[in-house]
Amino acid sequence: MAPNGTKRRKLAHSSDENSSQAPAKTQKAFFKNAASWDLEQDYESRPRKGKKKQQVVKESNRLPTKNVDGRIEVLRELENEIDSDEDWLEGREDDVEEVEQVEEKTVKEVDERSEQEQILEAQEELAKLAMAVNENPEDNVGAFKQLGKIGSSKIPAIKILALMTQMTVYKDIIPGYRIRPLGEDSGKEKLSKEVRQLRHYEQSVVMGYQAYVKELTKCARLQPFAYGGHGPNVVSAAVTCACTLLTSVPHFNFRSDIIKILVGKLSRRYMDANSKKCLEALETLFRDDEEGRPSMEAVALLAKMMRAKEYQVHESVLNLFLALRLLSEFAGTASHDSVQRTEKASKKKRDFRTKRERKDVKEQKALDKDLQQADALVSHEERERMQSETLKLVFATYFRVLKARVPQLMGAVLEGLAKYAHLINQDFFGDLLEALKDLIRYSDKDANGDNEDEEQQQQQEEDEDEEDDDTVRNLTRESLLCTVTAYALLAGQDAHNSRNTLHLDLSFFTNHLYSALLALSTDPTLENTKPTGVTSTTSKINVQTTTVLLLRSLTAVLLPSWNIRSVPPTRLAAFSKQLASAALQLPEKSCQGVLALLNDVAHTHGKKIGSLWNTEERKGDGKYNPVSGNLEGSNPFAATVWEGELLRKHYSPKVREGLKMLEKSMSN
Repeated sequence: MAPNGTKRRKLAHSSDENSSQAPAKTQKAFFKNAASWDLEQDYESRPRKGKKKQQVVKESNRLPTKNVDGRIEVLRELENEIDSDEDWLEGREDDVEEVEQVEEKTVKEVDERSEQEQILEAQEELAKLAMAVNENPEDNVGAFKQLGKIGSSKIPAIKILALMTQMTVYKDIIPGYRIRPLGEDSGKEKLSKEVRQLRHYEQSVVMGYQAYVKELTKCARLQPFAYGGHGPNVVSAAVTCACTLLTSVPHFNFRSDIIKILVGKLSRRYMDANSKKCLEALETLFRDDEEGRPSMEAVALLAKMMRAKEYQVHESVLNLFLALRLLSEFAGTASHDSVQRTEKASKKKRDFRTKRERKDVKEQKALDKDLQQADALVSHEERERMQSETLKLVFATYFRVLKARVPQLMGAVLEGLAKYAHLINQDFFGDLLEALKDLIRYSDKDANGDNEDEEQQQQQEEDEDEEDDDTVRNLTRESLLCTVTAYALLAGQDAHNSRNTLHLDLSFFTNHLYSALLALSTDPTLENTKPTGVTSTTSKINVQTTTVLLLRSLTAVLLPSWNIRSVPPTRLAAFSKQLASAALQLPEKSCQGVLALLNDVAHTHGKKIGSLWNTEERKGDGKYNPVSGNLEGSNPFAATVWEGELLRKHYSPKVREGLKMLEKSMSN
């Protein structure tokens, strides 16, 4: 036991020496630093407290412990009494206010940073999902729902990114066929694993695409103040996506919903950037459509929209019908309520076939039908039926506008009727010509100011639509287009063979054109490339100048394509003399066109009008009346074409050359 006690004493002695040296060093450092202390300032900066805390000595249940020196200590705990709410808040009001201000600033900074971080995070997530779908769409069908979930964000930048990303994804993965809905018995069928997986993928694509189209419809109808004033940007993105999908995948599901988005943007009197996108998309659809059903759906929705708006739409909307590809390939004729098809070669006399041959032909037809369905081809009969329905919708719209005499749409309607005149049913010619005559009569009244009520109504409409300059009515253009349309009706489908039975009289249009020549020659806007009432930036169709329309009308009257030799001499002489007089006032290019037309007339009917240039062959008696309202009452053979002497001294060399060619033709 002694050795252990000796060792204990030595350890205790060494520890006492260390403990005695430690307080000496601490005291020395304390006195050295005490001179620099500022006790008053420390006391002043110390937080105030209310009541002193009461300390309660509480006995501890812990066991005694031995410290480093070997002493045994009993641990006791001091339990501090909890301050009351008043004592705790006393002296801390200023600190709380400062903390609240700091917290508000921090929240704002976090919000600003969080929106930018959300945009970056959304970009990364959209790129990741799009890449996964493009690499293997069948194994990533859940990405469609995730893309739509990101697109439901309230941040406009994320919204636009999601819409554009989904458009690109669906454009790439949509198959080349329309996905049919599953039947009720689809779950009971025994299918292979590959077929079941393909059906699941197709239904996932259809469901995701349907949700996306609904989101596009919702975004396209947003107000400008939506999304904190960023509504127009979201609307523009939605319209761009809809236009791209319609032109890229017009065969896929929910095509009608996409067309409704575009038609809704065209239901206004003025055209903006989104409306122009819709016009270009629908025009592309009409030109590239080989099936016929997309065009028919679009025409039906356009006709329904215009009828609901009482045809108060822009002229470019109606000019979309001129881009229809199917109408240029249709072989029948139609009106606004009926269609007459041409007889087919199948109605010829049947060849004799044996029973075996008839059976083989029947089997071959069934096989061809199955192959057409497998290749998603449209039969000739189905395509022709859709063409007929489209044609009826177009003519019904034209006839309603013509009957309602909508000012800003008259030029577009007449241009369309002139283009599709060969498709109009012959039995409807009489009613159409009467409508054209009424239009010219009302145009003359509006031009002369005989109808004050209509003038007041037109002035009121112009005051309401001051922002739209395209509503200005060009009465001269309307009358010329009426004449072109009337003569174009007889140019197609052998209509001239039945004009005697239909009792078609075009003398009204001929006399009106003759009496309008002198007034047209003094029109200062005759050669304008942008005629009144047409905006070249929004309509690439129906922008011909008044001179071009005049030459088209004169060609139809003097040189008809269906029977060029049947023109009476009085008409030829009256128009030749009137055109020679009008050429003196016409601009240079218009004068060249009129002289070229007279040269063609002289080359074809030189013997009938030769007396106008040779006084020795003069046939008429009496006086010439150039302002007569009746063409035959003008007595043209009593006059001579003396205007050639003045045109020979014209300042333009091309006009002088044209006159020489005309005189040369007449001398032959």
